[in-house]
Amino acid sequence: MSTTALSRALAVFDAINSGDLSCLDDAVTADFVDNGSPIPLPPGPEGYRQILTVVHDVLQIRYVIEDSFATDDRVVIRALAHGVGVDAIHGPGAAGKAYVMPTVHIYRVEDGRLAEHWGVRDEYGARIQLGTATAPMFPAPEPS
Repeated sequence: MSTTALSRALAVFDAINSGDLSCLDDAVTADFVDNGSPIPLPPGPEGYRQILTVVHDVLQIRYVIEDSFATDDRVVIRALAHGVGVDAIHGPGAAGKAYVMPTVHIYRVEDGRLAEHWGVRDEYGARIQLGTATAPMFPAPEPS
């Protein structure tokens, strides 16, 4: 079962990269929930299609998979998201600038299909790259 779910999860990333999200009808459950979405979504493939369309069309994200594995009820994917800044999302001055953002995606699996998603993204690091956030400055250690 974990091989099937891993294949479905990797197909989702291929779909994001290509913009052809037709695989979602087979890849996710009818009540699929994306817990990491910044906007409210209806459950199931249609809701996931809405946010992934924004990811592909607006943020222009293309993923490079760094690592992946599956257990009986989880799939984990570590990937680099290559995107393009959008002022309304990343802050003024970000528009059109490229960034690379490390991400981790965890899916809960039911009967070989993806039932829930949690995403961890280094959005702060992306904003530093885009020039809309300042990198932290750590104080020098005090002499002992």
